[in-house]
Amino acid sequence: MEKIPAADSLERTLVGIQPYMEVQDYFYQETFKEKITYYLHEARRQGFLGKNSAVLLPEYLGTWLVLEGEKHAIAKEKTLTDAMTLMVLSNFFEFGIFYFQDQEEKDKAAAALFRMKSRKMAKSFYLTFSELAKEFNTTLIPGSIILPEPRVINGELEIEPTGKLYNASFVFGPDGKIIGKPILKAFPIESEQDFLTSASTGELPVFELPIGKTSVLICADSWFPSAYENAKKNKAELILVPSYCTGESTMDKLWQGYSGQKEPSGTDLSDIGKITEQAAWEKYALPGQIKKSGASYGMNVFLRGELWDLGTDGQPLIIAKGELVSVKPAEKAGIWALKF
Repeated sequence: MEKIPAADSLERTLVGIQPYMEVQDYFYQETFKEKITYYLHEARRQGFLGKNSAVLLPEYLGTWLVLEGEKHAIAKEKTLTDAMTLMVLSNFFEFGIFYFQDQEEKDKAAAALFRMKSRKMAKSFYLTFSELAKEFNTTLIPGSIILPEPRVINGELEIEPTGKLYNASFVFGPDGKIIGKPILKAFPIESEQDFLTSASTGELPVFELPIGKTSVLICADSWFPSAYENAKKNKAELILVPSYCTGESTMDKLWQGYSGQKEPSGTDLSDIGKITEQAAWEKYALPGQIKKSGASYGMNVFLRGELWDLGTDGQPLIIAKGELVSVKPAEKAGIWALKF
């Protein structure tokens, strides 16, 4: 738990939560909600939450709700592939209906699984974060979730189960309703491209929130200058980035370049294979891009936990008055608050 003061504080508080998630957290919506509630209770106990606060949670936090209602044996599988195979076998006929639809994805199995579970996923995700936003009287940016053609109608989440799949984020207001439009990832990484659709950077919204004008960029989007154009145009004060970095100790390894995407202009190609992944995040992602957007404050949090053989890594990147702030890392879960 770390509080990071900024000079001339106006008592707006940006809270970043790095939850430590495990497979068993996702079998029941109630269990998932209890896990997130625990972190929010701790943030409130420290005096971080209120009407002029916003809480950022990491990418893919809601995605593993695909496991809700599944056999608990999935948690004992060693690899994600084995877990998904068991899930297919447990839902063989329903899975087949979605698998044989005329869709364009290369990874038809992953796409079919997410479409098959999409109604339940969307319902549990919305219910969880709508209730928590109201309970804690704060703005919540609950990471992201994979859903087919998500849309917001009268502040509530709706989907089209047979539609294209997106990595989507949302902003929940203190009244429990979703504010504005979904945030859809524009630059899916290589592991996502076989079943996810790319959105347009021109559609990335800017939100009028109690903490200030805010733009949300999902993980890899924060590496691309074009993703910041709407933020700059609309004079955003804050840029928030939910992320998920797979692999153990990935941040200490040498950077392998942009995953599945062409390097944007301005990238020093000689850095590939020369600097660490951590250094690349600091140079080319939010800390290196934020000044170009005109925003003064930013935060990037990462999902951590034990999810089969995927591995997780990353510590928060926090920017105050345009400069990267040094923060105390957390081995597993952590909460950081920036007052400004």
